[in-house]
Amino acid sequence: MSDALDPSPYDALLLLSFGGPEGPDDVVPFLENVTRGRGIPKERLKEVGEHYFLFGGISPINEQNRVLLDALRKDFVDHGLNLPVFWGNRNWAPYVTDTLREMAQEGHRRIATVVTSAYASYSGCRQYREDLAGALASLEAEGFTGVRVDKLRHYFNHPGFVRPLVEGVLRSLADLPEDVRAGAHLAFTTHSIPITAADTSGPVEGHGDGGAYLRQHREVAGLIADAVRQETGVEHPWQLVFQSRSGPPHIPWLEPDICDHLEDLHGSGAPAVVMVPIGFVSDHMEVLYDLDTEAMAKAAELGLPARRSATVGADPRFAAALRELVVERAASERGTADVRPCALGSLGPSHDLCPLGCCPGRTPKPAAAGAEERTG
Repeated sequence: MSDALDPSPYDALLLLSFGGPEGPDDVVPFLENVTRGRGIPKERLKEVGEHYFLFGGISPINEQNRVLLDALRKDFVDHGLNLPVFWGNRNWAPYVTDTLREMAQEGHRRIATVVTSAYASYSGCRQYREDLAGALASLEAEGFTGVRVDKLRHYFNHPGFVRPLVEGVLRSLADLPEDVRAGAHLAFTTHSIPITAADTSGPVEGHGDGGAYLRQHREVAGLIADAVRQETGVEHPWQLVFQSRSGPPHIPWLEPDICDHLEDLHGSGAPAVVMVPIGFVSDHMEVLYDLDTEAMAKAAELGLPARRSATVGADPRFAAALRELVVERAASERGTADVRPCALGSLGPSHDLCPLGCCPGRTPKPAAAGAEERTG
């Protein structure tokens, strides 16, 4: 087998995601899973539940993961990568513990994992690692020994993630009326998180001033804006903004909110806006409601022409990027000397192993696939 397609030492890939309800009866139990231990106000929980009920109680994220799963399997077959792909969730069926159990029952013991979150943060990285640690502990107690899981690096600046986003912006700009197109602003959106969580995101040496979370998002936004300028000849003003805040009002979260930003754009005379959801892999509920419903309603109220560009979803280039991450990490684990991780921009490729102190939570919990696991 060519080294370029050798997945060893891995014998399976786990696609790990957030999960979502698939019917009205699932909504409240799902939200209880998501918010357990976080102190989310009951009023906000009910409000978010209503968002799901507007769409029949169904989040699109599970179906989108099924499509991505199919895209990964097809890409692997097409490129001769012999690696089975499984799917598990943190907060809804198929739960990660159940999926890992299925994998262990089939004999898989060295598992690469990719999460549907491209950036560093507690909720986007370490919390998944904590759930993996809990799942592995459950399997150990059931007698499934020797199962090891490695999480693949962050892919926010991989060209297979960035390029589909660039093309989404270009399509959205072309869809705007011609008289406002050249002056359109770009609003790059991502999930708001507590400022303290942003400041402690990524490795310890980079903590403070928004940490890796803000640096990585700003890098992607700049890469997309530069590509759009190069391909259109127009430099569109841009800003990183936030959405989907869900915490207590007394805790400072990242701002400005997208709807507040739309008001500011309108007040400053901006002729149009394209909202670019760089913080989300697919068009799940926080994109459908917070952008397509709430933010688009705000733009209409203001009379501000607005478009929302596409997420990467199951774009074949994204599936190919994930394949590249698998074989890259496999080669690194085998000690291959000429591993060349692919990354755009100035930040370079992310670490393979999350270092000690990376993206800490409010309370210390065991986490799999990190430096602490390798050092004991």
